[in-house]
This record gives sequence, C-alpha cells and structure tokens, in this order.
Amino acid sequence: MSKKKVVLAYSGGLDTSFCIPWLTRENNCEVHAITVNTGGFTPEDVSRLEERAFQLGAASFKIVDAQQDFYTQCIRYLIYGNVLRNNTYPLSVSAERMFQAIETAKYATEINAQAVAHGSTGAGNDQVRFDIAFQILGHDLEIITPIRDMKLARQTEIDKLISWGFNWNWEKAKYSVNKGLWGTSVGGVETLTSHKGLPEEAYPSPLIASSPVSVSLQFAKGELVGVDSKVFDTSLEAIHALQTIAEPFAIGRDIHVGDTIIGIKGRVGFEAAAPLIILKSHHLLEKHTLTKWQQYWKEQLANWYGMLLHEGQFLDPVMRNIENFLEDTQSHVSGTVTLTLYPYRFVLEGIHSDFDLMNPEFGHYGEMNKGWSGEDVKGFTKIAGNQSRIFFEVLSKQQKPS
Repeated sequence: MSKKKVVLAYSGGLDTSFCIPWLTRENNCEVHAITVNTGGFTPEDVSRLEERAFQLGAASFKIVDAQQDFYTQCIRYLIYGNVLRNNTYPLSVSAERMFQAIETAKYATEINAQAVAHGSTGAGNDQVRFDIAFQILGHDLEIITPIRDMKLARQTEIDKLISWGFNWNWEKAKYSVNKGLWGTSVGGVETLTSHKGLPEEAYPSPLIASSPVSVSLQFAKGELVGVDSKVFDTSLEAIHALQTIAEPFAIGRDIHVGDTIIGIKGRVGFEAAAPLIILKSHHLLEKHTLTKWQQYWKEQLANWYGMLLHEGQFLDPVMRNIENFLEDTQSHVSGTVTLTLYPYRFVLEGIHSDFDLMNPEFGHYGEMNKGWSGEDVKGFTKIAGNQSRIFFEVLSKQQKPS
C-alpha cells in the first residue's frame, strides 16, 4: 500500500514532534516537515530542528525564510495602520501564523501531497488560522490534527514518544516563548489568571542597559528606512537594527487581554521593542503630516484590518482593499522622528518633515493666527453652532408650561 504524503507545519515543539511518529508509525504516512521562519530562528535552531525531524521519522525537512514576504505583505500595513489590538498588542503571533500556514499549503501543493497537518490544540486561535488557510489554498487537501482530534494531554504525548524510543528531555519550560519579527509572546502560569503579572525572569530579553540613548528614525512613505542616519537597503534590515539597539532596554513589555476567535478570553505576555517604537513613532509622524479626516478613517479601517488578521481572515479580498487605502495615505508620511530610550520605556521627542502641517506660516497654536481674521471666526462659529442653537430653542418652547 502506498503511503499517504503529508506536509506537517513543524515547529519542533512537543505537539509537532509527536505528530511525526504518530503519522509515520501509527498511520503509515510519509511526512514532509516544513518550518517557516518569520523571524524567530537562528541557523543553530534550524540545524537542531532538521536533525530532530529526521530522527523522529520525517522523510524530508524544509526551512522557508518568509521574513521578507511577511514584512512586504503584512507588517508594513500594520505599520501604516498603527495597528495595536485592543490598543495594546502588535499582533505578533496572529500575523505569523497566517504566513506559516500559507507557506505550508503552498509546499503541499508543490510536492503533490494528499494531506497537511498541524499540531494545534482545540483550545486556541491557531487551529482556526491554519484550517482556514489550508481550506482556501489546499485544493481539497485533507487536514490532519492529532492533538486536537484526540484531545491529547501533554503527558500522554510524552508517554507515547517514550514508548516509541524518543526518551528525550520533554520537560516543559516554565514559560512558553514564541519569537518572531514582530514581537515575542510569553505564556506562563501567571497568564492563565486575571490578576497576576509576569515576573522579570519570564521575559527572554533582560534589562542590561541603564543610560539613556537618543535615537532617530527615518521614514519614507510610511516605511522605516533608516536608524540614526544609516539608511538600509530594506525596511526588514532597519527593523532588525532598531531591535538590536532597543532590546537591551527591555522596552515593549506588556500583557494583552483579548477575545479569541473561539469566543473565550485569553491573556498573553509579550515583548516587542522595535515594533512598539516603530508604531508609536510612525503614528506621531502621521499626526503631523495627515489631515484630521485621513487620520480618522485610517483608524476605522486599520482597526478592522487588525481584527480580521487576528481572526484568520488575511486571505479575504477585503484585506487587499484596505491595504490599498492604507498605502495611499502614506504618500506624505516621510520624515525623521527623534526619541530617547530608557530602561523599560521610550519617549518620543519630536519630528522633522517637509510635509509637516504644523506650519508656522499659518499660525502658532494658542498664540497667533496668520491665515484668518477675528471676523472670519465670528462668522464660522455662528454657522457651526446654528443647528444646535435651533434645537435648543425649539426644545425650550416645547418645555414651557401651557
């Protein structure tokens, strides 16, 4: 009997490690493991993943560096939209999972696989994100999810792996860490509660810098292109450079409380030094270079963009429509933002832009006007308040005793 060819979205953790021998030994499958790098793997990590995949029984292992596509097709729109879910979380994992799922589905099609598999449980968002991408892009591929379908407990997986001869160190780390280009998520026993914060040791980037450092960021049409006067070939390089500078300050830590796709509340800790600095700096530059109504409608659409991305709807064509709008708003969002880094925080100092609408040629706020007269304002305020004046006059007549 020919073996079923299965492509497994492989992270190297317990769940996806369990999937390989379960598929090969228990279900006579030929497993092709794929790991998609969205910013969290070093060359040493990749070598270790490949070695373990083959030891577990995979027929092949493939690593895909999707960082540039991840930035070009997603991250830059999150920057354009200043997207923070619930005004807190930069959608670190939400965005990554979609690109990991997309690359897995593409690979399955390339090698004519009959099925795709992932190690998601039935209690989180990732199962939905993977399933949606596989259903849309998989061309009727079977979706295999052993952990979810069998409701496997962690210890059950460990016991089975040991019985198969993989008596490795399966001790669960005290904190679950997922590192990527757009931030690092941190989960632990404290995040399962509503009242506990994460301790210092939970965060993977310790505080090692104490003296304030001034930084300047150069933006061109909404994209980060330079850090401290050094212009990079790609914005991806600029993000990594800023992360290297800001990470020692332990900046960008917080705990996000959000609504999952499946309807329950969840908490997750995260650290995202470069993402938060970029988003806040970009937002400040926009406040100087965009009109009131541009900013207003950007906020509305960007909020929808972030929500749909979070809920696994990245492939819906409406996302391309919103992206076109967001990109169109960035034509004048160019300039330099200056800021100072401190332990655990940063302070935005100001901006310089040729498109700065806070232009002294037209007046100084609260002090002097140059583009209008007092008589202009009198007429303007009379018209602006006219409808409300009529409302209150009519209302007062209706309330008078007969």
